[in-house]
Amino acid sequence: MDFTEALVAQQQVARLQALLEASRQIHSTIELDEVLTIALKILVRELELTGAFFSTFSHTFGDVPPHLKDLLCDDSIPNGSDPCGESWLRFPLCDKNGVRFTDLVAIFPTSRILDLDETDFLESLAMQAAVAIENARFHERTVQWQRVESDLAAARLVQLSLVPQQMPQISNYALAARSRTCYEVGGDYLDIVSLPSGDTIIVVGDVAGKGLASALVGMSFRSAFRAMVNANLPLLDIATRMNRLHYSEGSEARHRYVTAFLIRLDPSNHLIEIVNAGHNPAFLIDGDGPPTKIAASGTPIGLLPFSSYKAVEYPLTPAARLLVYTDGMTEVFRGADEFGEARLLDFFVTSQDPTPDATLDSLWNTLEDFSHGYDQSDDMTALVLFRNPLSENL
Repeated sequence: MDFTEALVAQQQVARLQALLEASRQIHSTIELDEVLTIALKILVRELELTGAFFSTFSHTFGDVPPHLKDLLCDDSIPNGSDPCGESWLRFPLCDKNGVRFTDLVAIFPTSRILDLDETDFLESLAMQAAVAIENARFHERTVQWQRVESDLAAARLVQLSLVPQQMPQISNYALAARSRTCYEVGGDYLDIVSLPSGDTIIVVGDVAGKGLASALVGMSFRSAFRAMVNANLPLLDIATRMNRLHYSEGSEARHRYVTAFLIRLDPSNHLIEIVNAGHNPAFLIDGDGPPTKIAASGTPIGLLPFSSYKAVEYPLTPAARLLVYTDGMTEVFRGADEFGEARLLDFFVTSQDPTPDATLDSLWNTLEDFSHGYDQSDDMTALVLFRNPLSENL
């Protein structure tokens, strides 16, 4: 081997060592900004370039003329040079699926010609940078998702804390409610407010859709509803005002309209007043007579700018039982077979459970048996009210 060959071999070994060191440095971090900066620094310093940058990232290193960077961010512009004496080479970076996500652009004087070893170094560095960037971006997405999961977990705790934690003690009555979301947070809404008059206001609602957006609408609904209840407005006024308020909040809110079943329980006179705003029919069983289905008297809240509702009163005999639910209770599937309203009504009519809590236990068991383990596809909420004959002075 003569002197020239030996010198070339030494240069190749040095370049390979430099590439190995560059690879080590690039993969030494999983922070995206650091990966980008390290890659550009190594490239400019090792090959003594004018500058370098990534076409879809803001990171540059060295002297990168602004006009040139703006021009070369268009990845359709091939390798070339400009009248100002700058040349450039671009190397596409692709993810593991072969999808191009950026270009590494090297800038150098027009008077300089990069030799084969230098372009090989550029190509190799670009490949290493592509892998490191993809790993860093995956790490970044993972961290972001963990943050989202943490926020959703916190939102779930907040939402659960706003569900009545303890049923009010109402003379001669027993009340139980249960709610389960299919995601971390849900759009079903349940609230119970005891008034100084002795009346109890109950609402079971269902925001259109599921997940976080519906949960946010549900919380907004709760605030407005409670304010109106505490102002001692009649149920009919509450439904009407809530409808106008919700509709006026804009198109996104209208897409998240709310079906709501509003109840005012007057325990001293054994009466319930009901306004059904586009909600599923509730079932009222009064002794041995046929069940009453309390259907909607108007459209869901927020769907139309004006809607007329009707308040209806029902007397509660000592054996009266009431079931209010959201559509997730009927939309439980076993394959293509839906549990449906008829099965739910049949369950409630034939139920022999002595308390509302026991009724809900049996109902959930019935739904689980029916579904045979199929995943829940909607939020599920149910409320059961009994007038307890054991506490009556008959």
